[in-house]
Amino acid sequence: MEQLLEISQEVQESIQNNLPVVALETTLISFGLPYPENYQTGLEMERIIRESGAIPATIGVVDGKVKVGLSCDEIKRFATDSAVTKVSVRDMPYALSQNLLGATTIASTMMIAEKVNIKVFATGGLGGVHRKVEETWDISADLIEISNRSVTVVSSGAKSILDLPKTIEYLETLSVPVIGYQTDKFASFYSRESGVLANYRLDSVNEIAALMKTKWELALHGGLLIANPVPADQEIPYDVINFYIEEAVQSAHEEGVKGKDITPYLLKKINELTKGESLQTNMALVKSNAKVGAEIAIAYQQLINKDS
Repeated sequence: MEQLLEISQEVQESIQNNLPVVALETTLISFGLPYPENYQTGLEMERIIRESGAIPATIGVVDGKVKVGLSCDEIKRFATDSAVTKVSVRDMPYALSQNLLGATTIASTMMIAEKVNIKVFATGGLGGVHRKVEETWDISADLIEISNRSVTVVSSGAKSILDLPKTIEYLETLSVPVIGYQTDKFASFYSRESGVLANYRLDSVNEIAALMKTKWELALHGGLLIANPVPADQEIPYDVINFYIEEAVQSAHEEGVKGKDITPYLLKKINELTKGESLQTNMALVKSNAKVGAEIAIAYQQLINKDS
């Protein structure tokens, strides 16, 4: 694997020196937001992590290598290049062997983060069980990977375009703890709640760090999902956004959109239906997750360094 990896000097030295590092994905940049908001948000997430006291490590596939710690120019390339392809775990060997420009998904970013010993990953919303799954069998690889990778994922719950009760049930089957950060409720991306409860509530990053350490000391492999609700002043109430989601899902069904194209399609359609409000909410929640992710990484690293 080492010959397929290229880690920036800053990230490599931070890992070696036991400094807090936060992984970031590139699918959010390439497929989650339009230009120039995608580029600006990618840089802003890195800035927030740095100002909080941690090191950002944005991950992507570039020229036959998995790059961990992208430059500003590389982030801009992911934000603007029409040739970029979406790369999950299944797609990684193909993308690398074909020298593609590949934006890593949540699943593939988790995989790479674990391989380079990054313990915290901040993103937007976890993938999960899609609506009408009984017809489509569409279940995100994110769920399998979070159960397989010892990485803590900080997100605003799962994307509200999903079947959230089924997603929570599947996470339970996979033994993935779902933590509501400063809330009992499970966040649903655009909204602070979903009608579903988290497994546990923790109110401080120190408690989260202790849970991470304890889980992995018990040799319980796999990650944790920290559901950090979108800031209250940027929330779109669940009943409001659900109306637009149902319309977008129906539109996707009529147009035959499936597989890995469905999530980018729905996010774009919902942004159109909400006249840009969902885009602003999306940008707000990923920045909030970057900040909380950095705080968790710092607390966890301090706990580990103290005991070493």
